[in-house]
Amino acid sequence: MSLFWTVIRHLAEIEAMATSKKVITREEWEKRLNDVKVRKEDMNKLVMNFLVTEGYVEAAEKFRLESGTEPDIDLATITDRMAVKKAVQCGNMEDAIEKVNDLNPEILDTNPQLFFHLQQQRLIELIRNGKIEEALEFAQEELAPRGEENQSFLDELERTVALLAFEDVTNCPVGELLDISQRLKTASEVNAAILTSQSHEKDPKLPSLLKMLIWAQNQLDEKAAYPRINNLSTGALEDPAV
Repeated sequence: MSLFWTVIRHLAEIEAMATSKKVITREEWEKRLNDVKVRKEDMNKLVMNFLVTEGYVEAAEKFRLESGTEPDIDLATITDRMAVKKAVQCGNMEDAIEKVNDLNPEILDTNPQLFFHLQQQRLIELIRNGKIEEALEFAQEELAPRGEENQSFLDELERTVALLAFEDVTNCPVGELLDISQRLKTASEVNAAILTSQSHEKDPKLPSLLKMLIWAQNQLDEKAAYPRINNLSTGALEDPAV
């Protein structure tokens, strides 16, 4: 992220300048970018980290062969992790829990919040499928005892059971629990827990670096006019607005 470090350098240099904005031309900016050396090996590791963390096993294997970059985790474990994630995203919660336990039973044994959220998602799926009696029985037998031990669990359980009070969930204040986004949230949580159990970072580094880039540009905007990146997908520099 040579641009990020260039921005940081400019922040330090411009801090002592007058209040008027300094104008940095594209030529000067690109020259400074070229002066910042980033090793190709480091960039490859960044790409591999993203592919492994997000579970793109085929892309990771191909990238390993093409770049010679070795992942810091057995790529075979990605397939198992993605099977769990896919099961959650499809609403197959019993299958997901079974797969997690097959991977490492300690994951759920040592993470009561994750186990509760998986069970909560299972309750949501029962409600989604109109299995009201089964949902009530499951909530009473499996989730209520955990709610008695943890107030936050109880609050989440009450929000979930509130879905049963509305025939039309579009008018339900907690209707978002039935959105696919809720499944994705749960899938992301279990994915992170599995990565942690494998001594791997739970979040890819690349998004964090992009957030740092945005922050750095916002800080520099107050000090100077410079060729800015507004489209992160292309990384194209835009001429400074003066």
